[in-house]
Amino acid sequence: MPKLLIVHHTPSPGMQAMFEQAVAGATTDEIEGVEVVRRPALSATAADVLDADGYLLGTPANLGYISGALKHFFDTIYYPCLDATTGRPFGYYVHGNEGVEGAQRAITSITTGLGWQQAAEPAVVLGAPEKPDLDTCWELGATMAANLMP
Repeated sequence: MPKLLIVHHTPSPGMQAMFEQAVAGATTDEIEGVEVVRRPALSATAADVLDADGYLLGTPANLGYISGALKHFFDTIYYPCLDATTGRPFGYYVHGNEGVEGAQRAITSITTGLGWQQAAEPAVVLGAPEKPDLDTCWELGATMAANLMP
């Protein structure tokens, strides 16, 4: 069964709401035959990444960059997964109270290095997430899981 790995850092109510909507979209009844695995960024391992067929990443933008937790995740999995995960699809959501461009650049740079392929437009939220933002997170989760359906 194909597996979607959701790696997230959810330190705030806004990030929690975005995470919950992404999970809800990925696990909706219309998605069949895809296992959805959730791992906090500080707990996700190279084995989790190697065992998955696609990835959904969630991070706040802290001081214009990805969270330290997501950076730690990438630091730990980068070399063990470098050649083995090339070409796998990924998507991401990011939340910030100010600019998130640096966080987006970091994700793009690191995933390009890994050879992952962006499979959906990111969900980017500035300020408190509102219903349209949360709907976008739901769509992102659903899209990522649907792309893996057998």
